[in-house]
Amino acid sequence: MQEKAILIGLITPEVTLELVEEYLLELDFLARTAGAKTVKQFTQKLPHPDNKTFLGKGKTEEVCEFVEANEIDIIIFDDELSPSQLRNIERIYKCKILDRSNLILDIFASRAQTAKARTQVELAQYQYLLPRLTRMWTHLERQKGGIGMRGPGETQIETDRRIIKDKISLLKKKMVKIDKQGFTQRQRREHLIRVALVGYTNAGKSTLMNSLSKSDIFAENKLFATLDTTVRKVVFQNLPFLLADTVGFIRKLPHQLVESFKTTLDEVRESDLLLHVVDISNASFEDHIDVVERTIAEIGASDIPSLIVFNKIDKYTFTAKAEDDLTPMTKENISLEDLKQTWMAKSNNDAIFISALNKTHFVELRSLLYERIKQLHIKRYPYNNFLY
Repeated sequence: MQEKAILIGLITPEVTLELVEEYLLELDFLARTAGAKTVKQFTQKLPHPDNKTFLGKGKTEEVCEFVEANEIDIIIFDDELSPSQLRNIERIYKCKILDRSNLILDIFASRAQTAKARTQVELAQYQYLLPRLTRMWTHLERQKGGIGMRGPGETQIETDRRIIKDKISLLKKKMVKIDKQGFTQRQRREHLIRVALVGYTNAGKSTLMNSLSKSDIFAENKLFATLDTTVRKVVFQNLPFLLADTVGFIRKLPHQLVESFKTTLDEVRESDLLLHVVDISNASFEDHIDVVERTIAEIGASDIPSLIVFNKIDKYTFTAKAEDDLTPMTKENISLEDLKQTWMAKSNNDAIFISALNKTHFVELRSLLYERIKQLHIKRYPYNNFLY
């Protein structure tokens, strides 16, 4: 049975109503990916989150009444909650409380398949849990104040904190060992040009990987369908190269995950060419591009040549403007052809518009990719041009 969830977002001077609605739409997708059903969304306009309860007093009471009346299982906040906020909110609503970071961590935990992915997710979960450990021991608060009543609680929390710190240290050592194995594997493949697929989660990287490499990598219409880096050898005409599918990026990605998955993204850092896959059918695709480019810069891969692949043109829709309509051109009323011209004009890199699912414009993609890989190969092996 699906758990019933409500979503909560905050409108602040820095975050507009339109942006909050966009964030909550993505949060709903995350909740569905985790297996929950969103019943209602709540928003409130505040200068900043309340330090104790995140929402104001009146909105907190409104949410509380809705939770009781509709038997809500989970409340999901779009922003990261502090340990004290989590503790206070749990007391008020008396149901499961998650923030965006915790939800993403839960999805990653359910998706991790390999030993490396499971280790990375477990490390991120413990790092997230450590500062929030006190809320795990709320049952001790039933022991009212008095002589001898404070010590056991403090001792138990400190004991668990030490256990978690030891576990984090152990997982980090395990990651170093796994990274050495991965480095050895990558060294064996150094003689081939390496191409990495990067992009926002659910942009269609795995589908594109399957189409280009004729492989059968798991792909579905859910966020973070792929966590593990998959590498396949591909041959275009007579030119071989390695194609890697990597984990997708997302807004407000928990910093614990960014740190834990930096090693997985070694495949990106050590690539010769990046294929930046963009879901053109998503109204927020420009924001998604910014998120991916910032993450690429954060891991030190911004200098690697790239090719933007606008995917899902089969799902692109727009509302045509009338000839006498003088309203400005927006994302909602610009045609795909106009959008192509706009992006081709302002982009310094090559860009191509495709449908990975239907293999639309795949001849052009393969031709463009072949030329880029050939130039990289000539640069690396100037005396080995008999392949072309």
